Amino acid sequence: MSHEDVLRAELTVLRQQHRDLDDAIAALEQGPLPDMLQIRRLKKQKLALKDRIGRIEDELTPDIIA
Repeated sequence: MSHEDVLRAELTVLRQQHRDLDDAIAALEQGPLPDMLQIRRLKKQKLALKDRIGRIEDELTPDIIA
């Protein structure tokens, strides 16, 4: 496997984790007494995943010098 293949596989996993966190946050928010601390922690994890996804996408996208 090339480095690019490894990054693409990691990107797939990270995107799935991001969606799972999104679902978990939505489920917590729908509850009768939402645990705001837990929701805040999950949102922070989701943001960290988004940052990692962005870095990997930047690494996979070649820079085009115009």
